[in-house]
Amino acid sequence: MRTNIIQIGNSKGLILPSDLLQKLNLSLKSTVNVFVEDEKIVIKSKPRQGWAEAFKQFALSGNEELLFPDVFDDEDLNDLAWEQK
Repeated sequence: MRTNIIQIGNSKGLILPSDLLQKLNLSLKSTVNVFVEDEKIVIKSKPRQGWAEAFKQFALSGNEELLFPDVFDDEDLNDLAWEQK
């Protein structure tokens, strides 16, 4: 795909086709990381995007059951050295 660099106020920008954004699950105002790597401009989706909303929904669900226990049956906590202050 070819695109042109355009003027946006005092900055420059690229026009990205909607189908490309859809393939990456991005939309208007999506937060992305942009960096240069090996003389290439790389655009990556922001990691963990949407987690805040997912945690909010989880909290509202009332499901607080642990997937793993806090302490496993074969765990010996007596081996731990605790720092004394």
